[in-house]
Amino acid sequence: MPSVSVVVPVFGDGAGLDELSRRVVQLFASRDVDWELILVNDGSPARTWEKIVALSRTDARVRGLDLTRNFGQQNALLAGIRAASGEVVVTMDDDLQHPPEAIPQLVSALGEADLVYGTPTDRVRGVGRNLAASLSKAAIAIALGTAHARSIGAFRAFRGSLRDVFLAYDGPYVSVDVLLSWATTRIASVPVRYEPRRHGRSGYRLWPLLTLTVNMVTGFSVWPLRVASIVGLLFSAFGGLVLAFVLLRYIVSGVTVPGFAFLASVIAIFSGAQLFSLGVMGEYLARMYFRTMDRPPYLIRSAVNVGVQGRVA
Repeated sequence: MPSVSVVVPVFGDGAGLDELSRRVVQLFASRDVDWELILVNDGSPARTWEKIVALSRTDARVRGLDLTRNFGQQNALLAGIRAASGEVVVTMDDDLQHPPEAIPQLVSALGEADLVYGTPTDRVRGVGRNLAASLSKAAIAIALGTAHARSIGAFRAFRGSLRDVFLAYDGPYVSVDVLLSWATTRIASVPVRYEPRRHGRSGYRLWPLLTLTVNMVTGFSVWPLRVASIVGLLFSAFGGLVLAFVLLRYIVSGVTVPGFAFLASVIAIFSGAQLFSLGVMGEYLARMYFRTMDRPPYLIRSAVNVGVQGRVA
């Protein structure tokens, strides 16, 4: 088994960190393998960082990064992945839904792939949450042109050689899955039985999930611009048909199309199409603006048992 770096973004009171650390230690205790557990504190309360420091003192293979504020799960993962040194990098959540005991299963599947996702065999969520997740993955699949989008999840393992794509990236909007898709097309998935959430609550509810999707699609593809262009062409064609209808009616019957409602409806349709296109272009201009500001993806306040990678406050 190759050396393994387990990267975990931490947000909240860290109630599950003790058990998570214990289970990771037990997992690798019977295996002759080098490993490390990197806990990235993403703007949690002070006691959470204190807990990470305490865990790192009991075992030097437990390492910690303390970010200056909450930058988001994807940005915290970027910080942890850059600090990882293993031949294989595994990412997972801190709420114990992802069982550490399934890590060898993901690592074994890397024999035929560079990236492996652990997809849940059975997951019970709300109807709105399931619908939002399905729409999100469908949009990502279309925008990024990747067939594996429906397998995307936070529980993943990939070869350490793919880290180079993370080292070069320095934008404020981060998507680990998109960056990985830039590095490889050898992607697989294995079924994993997720455990019930024991601590906290999911931050990816309906609106945050849709926001994340918009950020991924507009931040890493030009698909929305193409949609805006297609919408413009369609409504131009519609306008031509309306004009043809008006002229034909005048030629045949000698009267124009009466009614304020007809004119108001046409104007509203074309105005909506124009505003939609302007909104899409505005999203891209905003991202270019933030890039010119050199806004960092994260800032590290302090670290324990690990060399600091990236920007330090």
